[in-house]
Amino acid sequence: MTTPTAPAAARATALPAPTRPLSLSRTTATATRVLRQLSHDPRTIALLMLIPCVMLFLLRYVFDGSPRTFDNIGASLLGIFPLITMFLVTSIATLRERTSGTLERLLAMPLGKGDLIAGYALAFGALAIVQSALATGLAVWFLGLDVTGSPWLLLLVALLDALLGTALGLFVSAFAASEFQAVQFMPAVIFPQLLLCGLFTPRDNMHPALEAVSDVLPMSYAVDGMNEVLRHTDMTATFIRDALIVAGCALLVLALGAATLKRRTA
Repeated sequence: MTTPTAPAAARATALPAPTRPLSLSRTTATATRVLRQLSHDPRTIALLMLIPCVMLFLLRYVFDGSPRTFDNIGASLLGIFPLITMFLVTSIATLRERTSGTLERLLAMPLGKGDLIAGYALAFGALAIVQSALATGLAVWFLGLDVTGSPWLLLLVALLDALLGTALGLFVSAFAASEFQAVQFMPAVIFPQLLLCGLFTPRDNMHPALEAVSDVLPMSYAVDGMNEVLRHTDMTATFIRDALIVAGCALLVLALGAATLKRRTA
C-alpha cells in the first residue's frame, strides 16, 4: 500500500469540503457581509445612489427648451443609467474580493459558488431597489417626466434593469484580471446594447442584421418595456413579455456567473 507524500497529503487537506445545495442562511450571511463592507465605502454608495439621479437631472435641463424630448427618452434612460452603474460597481467589487484573496478564503468554507453569487445579487439588489426608487421618484415627481402608465411600472423595469446590470457585472468580473480590465469590459458589454436598444432610433428602422442582433440583447427589451409604460395606461402583454425577458436574462447571467466564478485572479 502506497503512503501519500507530504505535499500530496497537504493538497488533499487543503481541498474544500463538498458544499451543500444553495442555502438561504449562507446566502443572507454573504449579502449582510457585502452590505456591511459597502457601508464603509461612501464613494461607492454615492456612485450608486446619486449618479443616475444627477444624470437624469442634467438630461432634463439639457432639453429645457424641448420638454417633449425628455419625455421621449427620459423613461428609457431611467432604466439604462441604473444598469450601467450597477454593472460598474458590481464588477469592480467582485474582482476586488478575488484579487485580495477574500474569495478564496470564503470558498474554502462550506460556501458554494451559488451562495456567493446569490448573496452578492441579494445585497446589490437591495441597493438597486433604493437606487431605482430615487431615480424614478426624481424623474416623475420632480423633473416632470410625463408617462401615461403607472410610475410603479417604471420602477419595476428600472429595478429589473439594475438587477441585470448586477448580474452582468458579476459575470464579467470572472474574466478580468484587474479593476482596469473590469472597466474595459464596459465598451464590449454595454455600449453595443446602448446603440442597438432603440434609444436613438426605432429598432425596426435599423439594418436587418443589426435589428436581428438587437432582438437578442436584453437592454432592447428594457427600453421597450419603458416605452410601453410611456404610451399605455394599463399593463400590456408586451410589457409583461419585456419584463419577463429582462428578468430571465438576469437569472441566466447569474447562473453563468456562478459557473464561471474563479477563486482568485492568476
